[in-house]
Amino acid sequence: MINIPKGTKDVLPSEAYKWHFVENTARRIAALYGLREIRTPTFEHTELFLRGVGDTTDIVNKEMYTFLDKGERSITLKPEGTAGVVRAFIENGLAGGVLPLKMYYLTPVFRYERPQAGRLREHHQFGVEIFGGKGPETDAEVILLARDYIRALGVEGVELNLNSIGCKHCRPKFNEALREYLRPHLSEMCPTCNARFEKNPLRILDCKEEACAKINEGAPKSVDFLCDECREHFEALKSILDGCGVPYKLNPKLVRGLDYYSKTVFEFVSTAIGSQGTVLGGGRYDTLIENLGGPSVPAVGFGSGIERMLLVLENTGKPVPAEPPLTAYVAGLDEAGRRAAFALANELRQAGISADVDHASRSVKAQFKYAGKIGARFVVVIGADELASGEYTVKDMQTSASERIARENVAAYLRERI
Repeated sequence: MINIPKGTKDVLPSEAYKWHFVENTARRIAALYGLREIRTPTFEHTELFLRGVGDTTDIVNKEMYTFLDKGERSITLKPEGTAGVVRAFIENGLAGGVLPLKMYYLTPVFRYERPQAGRLREHHQFGVEIFGGKGPETDAEVILLARDYIRALGVEGVELNLNSIGCKHCRPKFNEALREYLRPHLSEMCPTCNARFEKNPLRILDCKEEACAKINEGAPKSVDFLCDECREHFEALKSILDGCGVPYKLNPKLVRGLDYYSKTVFEFVSTAIGSQGTVLGGGRYDTLIENLGGPSVPAVGFGSGIERMLLVLENTGKPVPAEPPLTAYVAGLDEAGRRAAFALANELRQAGISADVDHASRSVKAQFKYAGKIGARFVVVIGADELASGEYTVKDMQTSASERIARENVAAYLRERI
């Protein structure tokens, strides 16, 4: 038997309704904010992620699925959603259209990492990107959208963490102060942090190694080094969130795991899925579009793992609404009845009523048993008597009550009761 690859998961028919709930909620909330869907390829040229995600990140250094195609081109399965959206924005000349451009996506992403709760090597993201909004109002709108998405799912016990990591003008001063603080401790820190020390010390604050995390407790804070523009932006954002009644926790260690962020970074963190509790994270990336060859267009966005959100729902005991059951199972009792059942099922479907028929030449008893197993609300019985009289027997599987209904009225009868 061939088994599923490590770090992947089948979504079976009995579980798919949970995914539909999360995905449909994402689409509904995105529409309320005026976002439209964008779809980008599952794989891109590797250079896109080297330049876009950053060569000091774990994603690029350790986790990408990269291969040479038959044309000897280096191709990578996308490890995150933003870089592909930026590439599409540039390549299709969308900067010349109406801005801000507000987009969302639901996409698989691929990372060769240790599988953990709610995070597999192939996992799925709901992502939001707003290109062309420079002010703190855009940051706030993205955060509010994230809050409304989480709230609409019924998820509780999630805390918003907030920070500002500055811009290209003020971050160098913070980086230098951070290096000065960390330099005496390098021998105590992990190899990854040592490798990041010169090129991107900010990412050291994101290290989860116990020794490194303890050293980082006394590190300088990025908010103490913000330039006037970044400080005003951050203060305005906090004021907007306060005015909208959005609670948040200032977290000076929050930097996010991707190199392209500037100014605002944020995460929604749950205590329901263990130490790796981030269920949604994002921030501002004002230079990414320009760095990838496009015009200077500011941008804000977030990504949220669907598997993680499902895990939070499961661990907190939040019920996921079931999808509507099959309305009618049409049971033919003999060959003529089966032909009539097939024709009626076709008519019901054309009328917008879900219906199924026997595909295994089952007995009457077996058909009723099958109808019960698949959750059919009604069973329509067609035998010799029903065909002769023109009235079909309709049984309500919830109440066990049966009625004889004229064939031409069956659809209307069922529609009134669903």
